[in-house]
This record gives sequence, C-alpha cells and structure tokens, in this order.
Amino acid sequence: MKKQIITSLIGILIAFLIGLIILKLQNYPALESYKQLLNYSLFSRFSLFSTLNKAAPLILTGLSAAIAFGSGAVNLGQVGQFLIGAISVTVAGLFLNLPPVIMLPTLILIALLAGALYAGIAAFLKLKFGMDEFITTLMLNFIAQFFTLYLITGPLLDKKMFSPMTEAINRSAWFPNFSGLDFSFILALIILVVIYFIWNHTKMGYEWKVMGQNDLFARTGGVKINSNYLKVMLLSGALASLAGAMLIMGGVQHRFLKGIGANYGWDGVMVAVVANNGVIGTGLYALFFAMLQTGAMGMELETSVPLEFVLVLQAITVLFVVASRESAHLLFNRLKMYFKLRGIKSKEEGQADETTN
Repeated sequence: MKKQIITSLIGILIAFLIGLIILKLQNYPALESYKQLLNYSLFSRFSLFSTLNKAAPLILTGLSAAIAFGSGAVNLGQVGQFLIGAISVTVAGLFLNLPPVIMLPTLILIALLAGALYAGIAAFLKLKFGMDEFITTLMLNFIAQFFTLYLITGPLLDKKMFSPMTEAINRSAWFPNFSGLDFSFILALIILVVIYFIWNHTKMGYEWKVMGQNDLFARTGGVKINSNYLKVMLLSGALASLAGAMLIMGGVQHRFLKGIGANYGWDGVMVAVVANNGVIGTGLYALFFAMLQTGAMGMELETSVPLEFVLVLQAITVLFVVASRESAHLLFNRLKMYFKLRGIKSKEEGQADETTN
C-alpha cells in the first residue's frame, strides 16, 4: 500500500513538472496558473463543493470500470450506460410526480435497473454466443448516443428551447442540495463504501478478484465463472447508469441536454486504470480529476490557459503514474531477486569455507 502511494505521488509530481514546462514553453505564467487552478477548485467553500459535486459521477464511472477490469471482464460501455441512466430517469421524472420520499428511491432504482439491463446485453452476447464484450460494449455506446439524441430531438424535445433538450423533470425528483453540496456526492460516497465492503470482505468480492488475477486458478478452485461474470457486468452497468442519473437529478439543469455525458464515461475508465482498479484509489483519483476539471475554468479565466491543457495534464498523469507503478514493481522484483541470489551465494561460500577448513 505504501509503495503504491509513493509511486502515485511520484507520477503525479512528474506530470505536474511536465505541465509546468509545457506552460513555460507556451509563455503562460506557469506557477500562477497552478495557483489559480487550486484556488478555483479547493480554496473556498463554493469551489470545494463544486469539485465534490463534479467528483460524484466520476466516482461511479470509475468504480464501474474498476470492478469490471479487476474481475477480468471488459466493460468499455460506460458512455452508453451513463446515457441510458440519464435518459431513463429523465423519462420517469417527466411522467411520474410522487412525493420526494418515494420519487427519489424509485428513480435511483430505475437508473440501476436500466444500466444493468443495458450492460446485460453485452454479457448475454458473451455468454451465449462468445462475442467479445470489448467490441459489443463499445458498439452499444453508439446505439445509446444516437437513441438518446433521437429522443431529445423528437418525442421529448422541449420546443421552447433553442437547442436539443428535454423539459425539466418534476421537482420532486431533484436531489436535495446542502448549501452548494449536492446529495449526489453523499450518495457516491455511500456506494463507494458498499463496493469496498463487497470487494474486500465478501466471498463474492474475493471470487471476482481471483477471476481477474487468474481465470484458470479460479475455475480450478470452483468459482462459477459465468454467473460471477454476469453479476460483475450487471453491477458495472448499474453504477455507470446511476452516474448519468445523478447529472439529471442533481446539479442545476435537471433535464437531458445534448452532450450531457461529456467525458464522464472515458474519464471513469482513466480513473480506474490509474488507480489500478483499487476501490479507494478510484475514489481518490476521481476527486483529483474533478479538482483539475473544476479548477481549469478558473485557470482559463485568470491566466488565459486553455481548458484543453487540463486534458493534457490528465493524460500525462495517467501515463506517468502507471509508468511509475510498473517501473517500481520491476525494480522491486529485481532487487528482491538480487538479494536472494546474493544470500544463496553467501551461503554457498560459507559452506565451501567450512569444507576447506
């Protein structure tokens, strides 16, 4: 654990240093830009709450990818599952008008079921026909994108607006807001704790981890691969879908807008990769990415650094954190082998000296 923390910090430090160099080469005030990035993401209640609200869907899309990858499954359909969750609660929120105490849990359940069913399509095709879920989950992203676009430009279009979007959902479907902190973040933390418990303290979580580390060993040990694979895919899809629902039920828009998914799905995949599929690491890197994305707007406002710089910084961070982790692992193994061979050699030399004497 300590080794992972150290290598992560080294990777982040290197990434930020490279970012400084890039800013300097482009004649931007490098240190001032970083200062404003932190000011607008952490150093006031409004900015901190904005970062936490931004992190909520990232935590869930990150967990969605981490659970799948860590179990040996491949789910790259977070983008589509996110959109399906968002559109499902939009439709339900438009046509249902129940008391909030009933409405909110109902919509959360609808989002979970919608995402699980959508990811279940890829799981079914894998189990029934052997189709590669790498391909099917990617293709399902496009179907979700065009299907939701059709809905918001056709049957669900709000004709009073100037760009494709739906009407706002009923107010009883809105998440509560606590002086700027959206309930989405609290819900994301609760789910993070639940997933951590399942992953680390249940038989099912243990079987999932074994599947991800060694599929043959898992089969030999009696793990039911197919049923566990199906559970993983359904849970992964449900989490990504709930992330989409959060953007509708929380925030300020409360409606499905064109482009609402932004990069939440792919950012979640990056978060899972850089966290090495760890649950706690996924949560922390989701907060880190949210900090960068929230602070980017203030950085552009104060120092004119384009928003795209943060995308570059995210990519560099992923690259160097992963590289630092793998390099440290390789170095540790080589040192371990070196000292082991050194010990064997010393022992053999000691035995040889005793024989000579």
